[in-house]
Amino acid sequence: MATLKTRELEDYFERIVRTREGDLPGRRKGDAYLSQTHALYHGDPAPWALTPKIFDKDMTALLKEAAERMYGIMDKVTRAFCSDASVRAWFRMDPAFADLCAMDAGYDCQIPLARVDIFLDEDAGSYTFCELNTDGSAGMVVTDAVCQAVRMTPSFEEFASDHPGFRQYDLCGSWIDALFETYAEWELAHPRRTEDSARSDSGACVDEGLYAPQSKIYPASVAIVDYSESIDLEDAAHFVDLMRRRGVVVRFTDVRDLRIVEEEGGARSLCDAAGPIDCVWRRAVTGELWDKPCDGRSALIEAAQEGLACIVGGFRTWPCATKTVFAFLWSRAGQSLLSPEEQSFIREHVPYTEILDASTQLSRFAEKDRWIVKPCGGYNAVGVVAGLDVTEREWSQVLARAAAAGAIVQEYAQQYQTPCLRGTLVDGPHRGEAPKGLVDDLGFAPASNMEGLYLYRGRFAGVYTRVGFANTIGEWTSRLNVASFFEE
Repeated sequence: MATLKTRELEDYFERIVRTREGDLPGRRKGDAYLSQTHALYHGDPAPWALTPKIFDKDMTALLKEAAERMYGIMDKVTRAFCSDASVRAWFRMDPAFADLCAMDAGYDCQIPLARVDIFLDEDAGSYTFCELNTDGSAGMVVTDAVCQAVRMTPSFEEFASDHPGFRQYDLCGSWIDALFETYAEWELAHPRRTEDSARSDSGACVDEGLYAPQSKIYPASVAIVDYSESIDLEDAAHFVDLMRRRGVVVRFTDVRDLRIVEEEGGARSLCDAAGPIDCVWRRAVTGELWDKPCDGRSALIEAAQEGLACIVGGFRTWPCATKTVFAFLWSRAGQSLLSPEEQSFIREHVPYTEILDASTQLSRFAEKDRWIVKPCGGYNAVGVVAGLDVTEREWSQVLARAAAAGAIVQEYAQQYQTPCLRGTLVDGPHRGEAPKGLVDDLGFAPASNMEGLYLYRGRFAGVYTRVGFANTIGEWTSRLNVASFFEE
């Protein structure tokens, strides 16, 4: 059979589904599988699409290059932020917050976990970056689970019989590997002796089995740290399960429950109610940490300053997670850090972005359909307004508020659309239902695509794809989670 390209492969899969009249048995099977996993949304299977992304070798190579080239730029920006006061000043942060973000983490990898989001044109093989995520990068759990759900369907079984050799990335397992690798790089890491038995949180011995960490240097205990109201607790539970299978004592800890404990001999350690913590996966977004002061936050910062625990992510990851970073990359200050090749890369793949203030001539952005406004320090899609979604009068008001708040305006990137069939059969708010006017007889509708490219310690690690039917793709605009498969 002739070698097919990405869009041809996806069209081939669509034809299979149409021949099967929407593959209702497969979708029921997928929902049933997801309901038994941690990939849940308010107790039901996470909204998912039956139609996957299927990347051929060339497209996979393009995604890898895009992600790793951007990581190289992010690494440069982070190091400059930490070493150059003028760069820190450019980001317009509270000086105390900027100092926190410049704190040495005790290991060399500046950003252990990142997800860089792009709009990919599968026909042209071109792409535009949407935003960069570091703190709290999500989607690994649901992507791994949705890939398995799609694999179970008769539609995928038929596709795989005609086109074998497509794999999925193990996003969750490989992130745990990277987390342990980061801990091993920490200058104060201490080897766990091979004769030590792993123990559960209750103190019982654990059979490490096939999943025992291969490194002799890995944490005795791990805390996944976030605010309970901000993290997806199902996500946290999944990573807890996976790390426990590897024989690691691990738990989720709310930031507010952290404290520094001094023992009789004077030794100090970071603790929660369950005991000492050797390694923190700081899942909490740095900006949110700064906005929610509490004793636990102070303990976390003190632990990082004094080397009481390895804080994976440190606090250095925040500058590149701000919406400001694209404006910096377009500025003279940002361009001066980059090589000519990197400068060209930014001009070609990063939408023009500018910070608004009282002196900005807002009339330059009056053509509303060309622009989108985002808060400088925001995370998720909160506060994002696309000009396409508002009237002329509303857009003027959006720009005025943005200028008063120091938000950014960004060139709107055209989103690539593909036919999509909702996999889940569970109805309800934010379940990925397309507007009725877009849906054909089988339920297919044209959906805008966004690919999130994972980077673990600077290495491409896979893709989190989601699709939607509005001009912004987010939880509140009824996005669908999409499986991604890659040609071996």
